[in-house]
Amino acid sequence: MHGPDSSAWLLVALCAATGAYCLLRMRSGVPEQRRAAGGEALMGFGMAAMAVPAAVFSPPAWAWPAYAVLFAATGLRALWAARDNRRHLHHLVGAGAMVYMALVMAGSPGHAHGGSGSPPLTGALLLYFTGYVLLTGVRLVPVAAVADGGGAVRGWGDRPELARACRLSMGIAMLAMLLTL
Repeated sequence: MHGPDSSAWLLVALCAATGAYCLLRMRSGVPEQRRAAGGEALMGFGMAAMAVPAAVFSPPAWAWPAYAVLFAATGLRALWAARDNRRHLHHLVGAGAMVYMALVMAGSPGHAHGGSGSPPLTGALLLYFTGYVLLTGVRLVPVAAVADGGGAVRGWGDRPELARACRLSMGIAMLAMLLTL
């Protein structure tokens, strides 16, 4: 969302880098990890596009409803996938937050922010993502001597600690974007 230019560009860089890493994770040998990484890459790049300062690029009026449709479809896919793995419920909430932010952007004149969203919904999403960021951050704290065997060479797509760091950075970015509503 469009805050001060320097912080907006940092948010763009964080989200784009996260999306790019998620594309690398799509090379994993595990199909479930590839699917999750694809959705997370879409989320990262979508958040990067939303965070570009309005002074640099103001998308056409049709872009925000298109974002809403795209992330609604992503949310439906996450809901379908949640039947087998409830971890996809987080993807559902993230997609819902993206739909909400796109609709707020579409409805705000000149894409101005501050009070243009629904305070109860924004507050609930802020609480959810704050809890998610704190929980994910705690999970990144190293445990004394993780039993990995040490000798196994893993590819970039199969590193759970990097995937968690990716999710943590997207959660922090989502908090930043929600705070601007």
